[in-house]
Parts: sequence; C-alpha cells; structure tokens
Amino acid sequence: IFKSSPMNEVVNLAGRVASSSATILLQGESGTGKELLARLIHSLSPRSERGMIVVNCAALAENLLESELFGHEKGAFTGAMRRRIGRFEEADGGTLFLDELGDISPSVQVKLLRFLQEREFQRVGGNQTIRSDVRIISATNRNLEDRVKEGSFREDLFYRLNVVTITVPPLRTRKEDLPPMIEHFLRRFTVENGSEIQGIGPEAMDLLLKYDYPGNVRELENIIERAVVITRGPVISSRDLPFFREDLHKGEMETLGQGGALKEAVEALERQMIQRALETTANHQTKAANVLGISERMLRYKLNKYGLK
Repeated sequence: IFKSSPMNEVVNLAGRVASSSATILLQGESGTGKELLARLIHSLSPRSERGMIVVNCAALAENLLESELFGHEKGAFTGAMRRRIGRFEEADGGTLFLDELGDISPSVQVKLLRFLQEREFQRVGGNQTIRSDVRIISATNRNLEDRVKEGSFREDLFYRLNVVTITVPPLRTRKEDLPPMIEHFLRRFTVENGSEIQGIGPEAMDLLLKYDYPGNVRELENIIERAVVITRGPVISSRDLPFFREDLHKGEMETLGQGGALKEAVEALERQMIQRALETTANHQTKAANVLGISERMLRYKLNKYGLK
C-alpha cells in the first residue's frame, strides 16, 4: 500500500528479481515491512506453490539458532532426545526468510556461508551431507558493511548475501504513503473489532500526518489499532491517539517557556521517546533499542536512569 515514488521503485525491483533464483538482502529500519516485501517476492516467484519459512535470527540463542536452521541428530547435545529436521530441509523447493541476520554468531555464519557456496550442510552432531534447493532472502536493520569493517560479520558471507540488495525507506521519508495506509489500517481494524467508527477527525489526521514514526509501519499499525479499540464515538479524535496528542506538545513548550534547563527538557523528551519505543515494541528491549538507534546496553542504562520498568 503506497503512493510514493521510493516505494514504487522498491516494489518494481522486487518484481524484477522475483522470478530469478538470486539471493536477496533486504535492508531497512525495524518495522518498515521487510518481511512483507519478502512474502511479495516469494509469491511472485516460481517457488510460490511451496511455502516460505520465516526465522527470526535475533530471537534465538546461538546453539538454538544453529539447530533451528540445520537440524540436529539425536544425542547431539543435552536435551536432544530425537533427530530434528531443520528449516533448510523443510524449505526445500521454497523460500527461507532469515530476519535480523546481522545478529548471527560467527559459527552460524560459517555454516550459512558453506550452504550458500555448496548448497549443502550437515545437521548438528551429524556427518551426513544434506542438499537442499532453497532460496535465501535475508533482512537486517543493521549496516552489514559497518559490521564487516568491525570484524563481527564475515566479508565473504556478506558478498554471498548481497547479490541483490533492496533498501526499504523509513516511513518518515515517504509521508505520501500515510493517507492510504491509515485508511487501510482503519478499515481493517474496524472490521476486526466490530467497530462502527466512520473516520478520523481533521485534528487527529493532522497529528498522524505530522508524526515521524520511529517504529515505522509497525508503529502506525499499532497506533491505529489502539485508537479503534479505545474510541467510543463515531470519529477518532486527537484525544484517542497515544503519545503525541497536542497537550503533550503544549506541555513541552510550557516547560521551555518557564525557563526550564536544556538538560531537563532533553531528558524529558528522551524519557518520552523510550516509553514510546517500548510500548510500540511490546516491551521488547532489543527491538526498542533498534527503534531508538542505540545499543541494548545503553537502553538498559537509561531505563535504570529514569526508573522505567
């Protein structure tokens, strides 16, 4: 759902590469819709009759991720009571989408590189070589070139993954897409919740169009869903919108107008942004840190500093 020329270019490029077997790397901030784009590419590909399997690489510990991707043999490690088929085997003939790939460990990077070079792998604890015809689409909200320079990501793996790169622009750079997306989410959540909401008031719409959405499309989706759920009248008003109602902006201006110190104003804004990021990501600290553009360690420090739970 888009009107902007940057997204038009993204979708056109996705359509051109879908019919190939090339490995694709999707880049962009958290919440921009990289998985949705991956599903579009899969649906337009010759592999569309087979499934697309999604693995969130950042959600699993190193040993669990290796087993998730490549499977394991019985007795390979404590708790491995039976053989497990990995995602590479399950996705044979289809597409495997590796989300948040920039966070994988060096040992998993080695096994992934071997697969991309040889199209074969071994289960954890096994010595049988297994081949699989699977297309890899990966996604990251990190700059992999910077991670290569830091030495935390293999250069040879980066070039194997970087055959075709598609960068999804953040929502704040394509404000033309906001009206059709807002309309889509409003219609969807009105139906899902059995609501009789007829539209969005002009003041509320103005706030929605001016906001920068650090959490991108995912944040917009959450905001509209929450507004639909809490609104009691036929029209969503500015008071039904979280975080950026006019009274918040007025409060910030009043603080500055009363001679508040710059440090205090900055800390108030920082605290508000952290609370917003946490609520947008359902209190998932890794994702919240990504939304804010800081490390998890820095986020934990600021949570303690501001007494946020």
